[in-house]
Amino acid sequence: MSPNEAPRNISLEEMDKQSLLHPYTSIADHLKGGPVVVAGAKGAHISDIHGKQYIDAMGGLWCVNIGYGRDEMVDAIAEQARSLAYYHLFFSMSQEPAIRLADQVLSVMPSQMSKVFFCNSGSEANDTQVKIVWYYNNLRGKPEKRKIISRIKGYHGVTVAAASMTGLPPLHNSFNLPLSDFLHTSSPHYYWEAPEGMSERDFSKKLAKDLDDMIVAEGPETVAAFIAEPIMGAGGVVVPPEGYFDEIQPVLKKHDVLFIVDEVICGFGRLGRWFGTNYFNLEPDMISIAKGLTSAYIPMSAAVISEKIWDVLREGSPEIGPFAHGYTYGGHPVAAAAGLKTIEIMKREKIVEHAAKIAPYLQRRLRETFADHPLVGEVRGVGLLAGIELVADKANKTPFDPKLGIGPRMSKKLLNGGMISRGVVNSLCFSPPLVIKEADVDEMVDKFSKALAEMADELTAEGSWKAA
Repeated sequence: MSPNEAPRNISLEEMDKQSLLHPYTSIADHLKGGPVVVAGAKGAHISDIHGKQYIDAMGGLWCVNIGYGRDEMVDAIAEQARSLAYYHLFFSMSQEPAIRLADQVLSVMPSQMSKVFFCNSGSEANDTQVKIVWYYNNLRGKPEKRKIISRIKGYHGVTVAAASMTGLPPLHNSFNLPLSDFLHTSSPHYYWEAPEGMSERDFSKKLAKDLDDMIVAEGPETVAAFIAEPIMGAGGVVVPPEGYFDEIQPVLKKHDVLFIVDEVICGFGRLGRWFGTNYFNLEPDMISIAKGLTSAYIPMSAAVISEKIWDVLREGSPEIGPFAHGYTYGGHPVAAAAGLKTIEIMKREKIVEHAAKIAPYLQRRLRETFADHPLVGEVRGVGLLAGIELVADKANKTPFDPKLGIGPRMSKKLLNGGMISRGVVNSLCFSPPLVIKEADVDEMVDKFSKALAEMADELTAEGSWKAA
């Protein structure tokens, strides 16, 4: 028996620290504090290996929409694995689960969407969209039209192209990103970015002008696409100001710039509609989906393209030859079976309608409980997506120094109190499973209240904050 095969009489926590490199984790902090090792989950709650229970107010990573522990999902996955565990979609090969899932995805999409290209993550879906945009313009005889514009604070993934589109500095620092031809326009965060006294509608007009000016400065003949989340997720749950997309979309059409809507977080019921596209009346040329597609029971994503894009790809096919892009596991039959079962459950149980019904309770309770707290600058959100912004000075809208790590510190307090959240700079984010009930919302509010009181005491004691 080799040393690597010998039994190891150490804890899972210690084995983790010796074996794993964790995403989005401080290596130094992890080696000191170690992991929470999750062992089980049901509904909106998870439990660790020591039996401690947590309400998962993040639904994993914005993704477990139908809730944890559904036996019929497990059965669908197992049944498919027994009958056909794998086959690819390369070279005109296909299999029934992928075919039927593509059909079902289009059935809940806006009518102009035409074809589904399966991937494995949101990052892959967005990378695929970039390549399709370039492919599309090359086929149109416009190879110079290749620049992609996203937004400061936008999040589109971590692969090289997706991270270049993401507008968050930690994803660029030390990674030699963003690549050239990836640009970032203004953030639509009204609370922090709007000039004092400017209305939301006028701020939207300003943002549209910023985008227009950028396209003109770069040269419209060089700008290929604009990508946006309906509501920014990992950037801190940033809800667009009134009229934002109404102002943005005409700018894109004027300059022949494609509109990619990143629905990775907002899609599949998160806003109380099937997609954020429906909620904001968007007219996308391309839509990226993931997370809620399978409720994260199995990894899967897709890049969905409109008939407008498809027409150019189809017409160019005889000359260009094969569409030379794809992933070994794209459209995996087991993942497709999970996607089919997810959509079936969502339709049968009317989960989108339930999300629309419970969302006002969540949004009202958060605002009634926290909006007037001296540490809270803003409570924002739509549907079952919400954010709470903590500030050093509420009256003067003064943010905390990012070095204080307010968001992550608050998230740690919530974790210790039995609640999973996401700390982003000075914000706390919430994205619970869509199946939550009022009692779950009450539990979230109660645990957040206790953690906020602890945070206020701690900041006061260290001299970082003083209540007005």
